[in-house]
Amino acid sequence: MTTVRLPIQIEQKLETLAKAKHKSKSELIKEALEAFFQQEEAEKDSFEIGQDSFGRYGSGDGSLSVTYKLKIKEKLNAKYNTH
Repeated sequence: MTTVRLPIQIEQKLETLAKAKHKSKSELIKEALEAFFQQEEAEKDSFEIGQDSFGRYGSGDGSLSVTYKLKIKEKLNAKYNTH
């Protein structure tokens, strides 16, 4: 069992809604929490969203993140030293 203290304004809104929907305050709170939990589960962070695509279109060269500066220098040298 959990007890929650609500500010007066929220308590009044809850009471009004409970009467309008012919439900108890407890039922409305349970429904609200369930909706909140479902929303939280549905939200994914950016890593989870892109996780399936990471590495999917890679070059196959696992050293690129380490040797990228060297590769850029080589390309620039090749471009400007072709004479």
